[in-house]
Amino acid sequence: MPTDKIDAAAAGTFTLAGHTVRRLGFGSMRLTVNPDPAPAVRVLRHAVELGVNHIDTAAFYVSPGGTLQVGTGDKRYATELIRAALWPYPEDLLIATKVGPGEEGWARSAAQLRAQVEENLRRLGRDHLDLVNLRLRGPGHGSCAEEFAALAALREQGLIRHLGLSAATLAHVDEAQAIAPVVCVQNSYGLDYRRSHDDLVRICGERGIAFVPFFSLAGDAREKGAGEETNEAVRAVAAAHGATTGQVRLAWALHQGPHVLVIPGTSSVTHLRENVAAGALRLTAEQLATL
Repeated sequence: MPTDKIDAAAAGTFTLAGHTVRRLGFGSMRLTVNPDPAPAVRVLRHAVELGVNHIDTAAFYVSPGGTLQVGTGDKRYATELIRAALWPYPEDLLIATKVGPGEEGWARSAAQLRAQVEENLRRLGRDHLDLVNLRLRGPGHGSCAEEFAALAALREQGLIRHLGLSAATLAHVDEAQAIAPVVCVQNSYGLDYRRSHDDLVRICGERGIAFVPFFSLAGDAREKGAGEETNEAVRAVAAAHGATTGQVRLAWALHQGPHVLVIPGTSSVTHLRENVAAGALRLTAEQLATL
């Protein structure tokens, strides 16, 4: 499908953290791999030019090391690349970040979480954070009440505007909502990946909570990135639309509800345009059933 005339508006919008955001956003995890910051700056600026106004990041998106465990040379932080590319930030831009994992280990105490919030503020060059997702360890995390309450206190102090959860179960959402509003749940999820979250996706929609899937393209490969497509149904639907298989996967996620916001990441302008164009791909009921 053509990509040169499609922008992020094609995916529609949703209200997240007080912002009207396009449902096709951008994830910054992969931006730090290249020691040369110029390609990352180019991609970020072009994303905004294409109408993307929801960018996901975290202070632990860093190379060398970090989430991807790759790279050489000096430390390169996604948050600092975002600042270099987009400061002063557009008024309609929502930057969502995460706390929990860190270079010094997993933050659990109020002091550790505050330190991570302050690091995000410093690296992004802001006096407040639009949205902070508390990253959990998944179903085995146990109670998140103490950590979420610590972030809620920072929200009361004005350092954070809105709160969400990442790698969360419905029990975590219920627990957190009893403390402060949860505006976002960010979990790994895709067409043939972690479908155990189907009920959580539905419940988030019923509660007006944004569901932001990650690894929608990579699936089981996770941080390694998407490989060769092996799902024959995805291939067939892609061929029918003259689209890439990645575009079909992103479109499928967007079709799971108006509250679903995708955040595919890339360091390539060409791939960025392909991802954004996926917002215009409309799948038929029959194709969705096949997938």
